Amino acid sequence: MKKKFTLLALTLSMATLTACGGAEETPKVAIEVPQEVFGSTITYDPSAQINSGEDIELEFWVWGNPELFQSAIDTYCAMNPNVSINLVNNPWDSYWTKLPLSLNGDSGPALFNIHNSHHENLINYIAPIEIPLEDLQADFIGVDAHIIDGEVYYLDYGIMTGSMFYNKDMWETAGLTDDDIPNTWDELREVAKKLTIKEGDQIIQAGLNFNGDFAQNYLLGVNYQLGENLFLEDGRTPNIASESTKQIMQMLLDIYEIDGVGHKDFGEKCADSFGQEMSAMILQWGHFSNTLNNDFPDLNYGVFEIPSFDENPYAYNRYNGESTFGINKNASAEQQAVAQDFMKFFLASDETQVDFNLAMNTFPTKVSIANDEEILNNPVSKAISKNIDRYVWPGPMPATMETSLIQAGENILFNDMSIDDALNQAQENIIRDLQNSTFVSVENLYKYAQ
Repeated sequence: MKKKFTLLALTLSMATLTACGGAEETPKVAIEVPQEVFGSTITYDPSAQINSGEDIELEFWVWGNPELFQSAIDTYCAMNPNVSINLVNNPWDSYWTKLPLSLNGDSGPALFNIHNSHHENLINYIAPIEIPLEDLQADFIGVDAHIIDGEVYYLDYGIMTGSMFYNKDMWETAGLTDDDIPNTWDELREVAKKLTIKEGDQIIQAGLNFNGDFAQNYLLGVNYQLGENLFLEDGRTPNIASESTKQIMQMLLDIYEIDGVGHKDFGEKCADSFGQEMSAMILQWGHFSNTLNNDFPDLNYGVFEIPSFDENPYAYNRYNGESTFGINKNASAEQQAVAQDFMKFFLASDETQVDFNLAMNTFPTKVSIANDEEILNNPVSKAISKNIDRYVWPGPMPATMETSLIQAGENILFNDMSIDDALNQAQENIIRDLQNSTFVSVENLYKYAQ
């Protein structure tokens, strides 16, 4: 049945977006308010009364994208006019210090944004989602990886991974067409040669640049293409000094030293080099699209799926999820009830899920919108849509995995350390750092796990 809506004009205050400054009014905005029950398995009834109709106020802490969250809040509060949700936007760096301190008492926000890299710091403050597990599993993929003792405290609403970004103008100048989009690493290396411009031995335009990002973007995910997980069967021992990691590292060295399509000293960060139109191709995660749109709005770029070593890889890459928010278990019972209701609305609403995934350049985990036209018109989502089930989530990646491999890469490129020695050192560092961690990989839950 087609949904029915009413239009409600709301006056928004900039104070609700930033939680600071004066209450400068903006023009009234018409909001579509659903009148009928909506959702798939998880449904939301806009006519149901919350908090017995009595006024109630909550705080919702986020670290960015306040307009996105405010839009969801406005729709929810239009259906529930007795509820006020005050959005507090915090800088990323201070958020992870302030939030745990606030949650440790009884005055913390009832709702707060989550990033799974801070799982261990937050999980003890989060109330489980009060939606039946089987309903979550019916509407969303990847739920099982978030089950803790039969409960789900947060889940992923969107999937983000690495894809190849390329400069379309450079592509055309080199005489390349859509038919030249590479599917394999060998094909990509040949394309990179055609995109490279030199004056003598000096690179003017790099065909492929991975400076500053190759450790996290190549060595922590491309391994899967060669049939090896990032962790051994126990889920705790890293598999970093593996033959697959060594092979990938050697390929990267060969791309620079043999193919000559880039150089370790050609700019410190490949992302900046791409934005400044000095590099033709780079491997970046989906959020890079927002960076380009904001910082380099005139750049003509495209996105294609990461190449593989053969046509049927075990997996293309790892992914990470954009997480649903947390519900503060120390908030009052009344606030928790409203927060749970807001969570139900958030998960039930296809429109809200589409908005969040488009804004974050993620592919939705909600089954009902996987083929949504807007989603598939997004270049980042379109690039990974065909093989979306061939990406692995290893779990909330411990920071030492990235920092240790960054150091290994610097040792190989700049300190003349051998690949074996650098990766062995990284392996030892990670093992030591994980001794006091509760991390256990969930690679075994991957659909094609071996």
